[in-house]
Amino acid sequence: MRCLWLTLADPDPPLSGQSVYSGGLIRSFADTGAEILVLGLCSPTGSPRHGERDGNILWHIPEGRELPRWTSMVSALPHMANRCRTKNMRAALGACLEEAEWDAIVFDSISAAWALPAIRRRFDGARKKPRIAYVSHNHESSLRRSLADNRTNFVMRQAHRLDAVKTERLESALVESANLVTAITEQDGQRYRARWPGKRVEVLPPGYSGRSLPERQITSAVPRRAIIVGSFDWVAKRMNLEEFLHVADPIFARQGIELKVVGAGDRSYFDHLQSRLSATRFTGTVDHIENFIDDARIAVLPERIGGGFKLKLLEYVFNRIPVLGLKGSVAGTPLREESDVLLYANQAELARGVSRMIDDLKLLNRLQNAAYAICCHAFDWKSRGRSFMNALGST
Repeated sequence: MRCLWLTLADPDPPLSGQSVYSGGLIRSFADTGAEILVLGLCSPTGSPRHGERDGNILWHIPEGRELPRWTSMVSALPHMANRCRTKNMRAALGACLEEAEWDAIVFDSISAAWALPAIRRRFDGARKKPRIAYVSHNHESSLRRSLADNRTNFVMRQAHRLDAVKTERLESALVESANLVTAITEQDGQRYRARWPGKRVEVLPPGYSGRSLPERQITSAVPRRAIIVGSFDWVAKRMNLEEFLHVADPIFARQGIELKVVGAGDRSYFDHLQSRLSATRFTGTVDHIENFIDDARIAVLPERIGGGFKLKLLEYVFNRIPVLGLKGSVAGTPLREESDVLLYANQAELARGVSRMIDDLKLLNRLQNAAYAICCHAFDWKSRGRSFMNALGST
């Protein structure tokens, strides 16, 4: 199978959950024997890749960064798709469509849907058309509506509502054009099936290929520290973080608990938050997240807004740190509340839960062992690539 794979950006290095999922699925699909040409933006820390081959994968990552946010205000596309519609990306897509015949074209996230009109025109009336797959990372329509509703600033709320309308329109067009839709969680899969009952929808949770510890013991020698890992460039991630820090930092400060926020984000944003916090420290981008996980007792999932699968959850589970989070934050996993993970109704309860459990070493070790045991065979990338190939091949 010859496949044109359109994605947001070069997934290397994997700096976000989206890049982790995209890179893992691309490679596992290529391992089935598919020949893939990947077209995406150059990542902020990466370099252009013109015709670089990696096994069955041919990378085409043009020069140039994403379009600024303001340009989406004068576009029919939502920001997450409009940002990819650069001059170099449009030229590269045109060349790819003219120079080769494709058995399949994959839209990897709605960010790639900027290319849908050009692909429709290219194959309009053609006798042989490629199969179209939409690899969704979230049910974007409901996610964007939720994000807009949670904006407190009136102007920003209206701007996000407009973007949500554009997102819903684009997602609908993409799903209707697709032969196959994939979702990361069963909850998102059900949302697509409810709207498009005749559409082929497959659930493809992520795999995991990072460090996996066969054993770990949390002892009193481990600092009284909680950790939040993530990428904090997206507004929803920032909103979740700020909500949690507002209630958690004073509690942790009083009880001598440290919170480390580990991951990418604008330095000025972190500095602004730091000026108002006592128990919290920001690391910025790090080379080895595992080192920070090893020096903490609890991992926190304070994600009220955002939905979908939390890729960092697998980092936590396979590196054997117990997880405390908000209800609904472990969607797509086999983790069971109370048995494998502790879940709370709101940010304040979550913060108090961390403060109560930080010294219960017996409970923390029971949780991390149970979570590892139930997940250790559930997240295999090779099976995801085979499932995607079988689904795409049978549409």
